Amino acid sequence: MERYEINKYLNDFEIRIEDLKTSLNLDKIKSEYKQLSQVQLEPGFWDDVKQAQETIEKTNDIKEQIDTIEDLQGIYEDIYELFELTEEGSVEWDLIEEEIVALEKSLKAFELLTLLNGPYDKNDCILELHPGAGGTESQDWCEMLYRMYSRYASRHRYKVDLLDLQPGEEAGIKSVTIKIKGKYAYGNLKSEVGVHRLVRISPFDSNKRRHTSFVSCDVTPIIENLSEIIINDEDIRVDVYRSSGAGGQSVNTTDSAVRITHLPTGIVVTCQNERSQLQNKTVAMNILKSKLAALHEAERIAELEGLKGTQKDITWGSQIRSYVFHPYQMVKDHRTGAETAQTDLVMDGDIDSFINSYLKQVVK
Repeated sequence: MERYEINKYLNDFEIRIEDLKTSLNLDKIKSEYKQLSQVQLEPGFWDDVKQAQETIEKTNDIKEQIDTIEDLQGIYEDIYELFELTEEGSVEWDLIEEEIVALEKSLKAFELLTLLNGPYDKNDCILELHPGAGGTESQDWCEMLYRMYSRYASRHRYKVDLLDLQPGEEAGIKSVTIKIKGKYAYGNLKSEVGVHRLVRISPFDSNKRRHTSFVSCDVTPIIENLSEIIINDEDIRVDVYRSSGAGGQSVNTTDSAVRITHLPTGIVVTCQNERSQLQNKTVAMNILKSKLAALHEAERIAELEGLKGTQKDITWGSQIRSYVFHPYQMVKDHRTGAETAQTDLVMDGDIDSFINSYLKQVVK
């Protein structure tokens, strides 16, 4: 980097860090942190354990934001001081360039984190995939997306629990429901709600023709406080069916899988991964309550698209993202314009560029 480039970057950084302080309302959260810290010292703080834990978690989150801002500011000041004292071409110049690269990486990560400020963004989530038109083609595409999201979760050290999987007759899967556990799992993956379109030469077509397949993705935050969500027995239909597993010790050979349909809204949830019908029903009911809670919150604030995404038919013209494997290699998000030719990396779970572009656009 030339001297003028470094000088420009440092000046731009100062503006960006001030913008972050403003968006976070740094003075306000510092005052809030002081108040919350004081509350933890009061007698009887642990009388309500759940409330105490929520207070501690909130305090730690605020402290992390304050510390990160101060750390970034400190690194910037150290670099600027070294820059002012260093001649271009010296050994220290190489150190300045390395520090700037590291600083930019940390700043971008924090800028993106500040975008995840929705009411449920820090929560775990339920991700569901359902094939659309295309039969075996779409079911195979559904399995490919299931692997992609599993790999994405692994990259971010999220834990994945398989709740329900319906295998296809010939190949792929008819539907799959997974629970993804980790901080900001919902905040990141809410960007994936919608229809995903694949264009490729079909491995199931003996004439090697090009096929188009569609799969819908739905993401729901897992909400812990569900005591206020009351579901009447007459509002649900509970169906029990035989679980379908991969075989071996994990297969469940009894009619313990549960499907619950919420009649007023049409929401359907399934679970077959637990050991008993009662456990599967409990998990399914909690998922249903989370879906209803998210829906109620969305209606209350008149921002349904922010939580649930726009529901579309799983067909032409409704896709949020296209994955083209033939006649060229390209993955493109139609909402943001973000695209890449590295389809192998995307299918291996490298979808952060699409998620980040979506989050930035939503904020704008």
